[in-house]
Amino acid sequence: MSDPIPVPDHPEAAAAAPAVSILVISYNTRAMTLACLASVIAETTVPYELIVLDNASPDGSAEAIAAAFPAAAHPELRLIASRENHGFAKGNNIAAREARGELLLLLNPDTLVKDKAIDRLVAFAGRTPAAGIWGGRTLTGEGRLDPGCVFADQTLWSLVCRATGLALVLKDSPVFNPEMYGGWKRDSARAVDAVMGCFFLIRRSLWDALGGFDLTFVMYGEEADLCRRARAMGAQPWMTPEAEIIHYGGASAPRVDREILKMKARVTLARRHLAPWQRPLGVLLLKAWPFSRAIGGASLARLLGREGGASGHWRQVWARRREWQEGFPALPHP
Repeated sequence: MSDPIPVPDHPEAAAAAPAVSILVISYNTRAMTLACLASVIAETTVPYELIVLDNASPDGSAEAIAAAFPAAAHPELRLIASRENHGFAKGNNIAAREARGELLLLLNPDTLVKDKAIDRLVAFAGRTPAAGIWGGRTLTGEGRLDPGCVFADQTLWSLVCRATGLALVLKDSPVFNPEMYGGWKRDSARAVDAVMGCFFLIRRSLWDALGGFDLTFVMYGEEADLCRRARAMGAQPWMTPEAEIIHYGGASAPRVDREILKMKARVTLARRHLAPWQRPLGVLLLKAWPFSRAIGGASLARLLGREGGASGHWRQVWARRREWQEGFPALPHP
């Protein structure tokens, strides 16, 4: 069966609609998911509900969540133990249908909430209601800034910069690294094109108007597509450094497999959102990007007397290009 199996609703939780519904979609990240949920509960005081959809994890995640957060002690948490892996986009769409809050917060299971980050993000949304979508600042597990917490649209120019290596060599330049807003340390509040899906707050009415995530995007790219569609409807995503989380990143898939999914997403975004005359060149530049990274990385490694390095996984991405060069397959019409 494809339908999820929800844990029964709790009368205590249904008494009042929460300010924010926090959606966590987990797959095979049992220990991280438990730590994430514990951090939400410890660091959040704004009225909330916590909806966890487990995508049929073989590591016993659903059972561990139910045991660690029993219904009697945690009526704010609802677990949906799915019988199949729906992926990130569909999993969030399913969880959102169960949500009752005016705001939806998408939170990855490989994150840790710190310093009342959810409270701070909800407060920021209250001060900037016209934005419709909000994000915070993310740190890596080592405590370094993750600049990918927000990003600009993929354009023909940004693809030229990536394919030629300019974005990598001149990563602090807003001209040559435009997708990453080169030079901006995510230390000020500002409007952005898109917010990463690991810590993604959206007004429920806007989510419903957009129909949630486009299920073409199985994993990666879904938030970029949604933010583009939201901006076309008049929304304007914003980011605040006041709300900060830790994001370990990529815990549920090997690195090369993640990069292949990201390349599929990028090709799909190019074919969907670039101007018609730009699409063939955009896809060609995307095909050139991992090749240039592999060749450039290997040359640099030889120059420095090192073996392997980042070029190794890019060589694998290039070797497996048949898997990603057409993007995600189009969904059949109902």
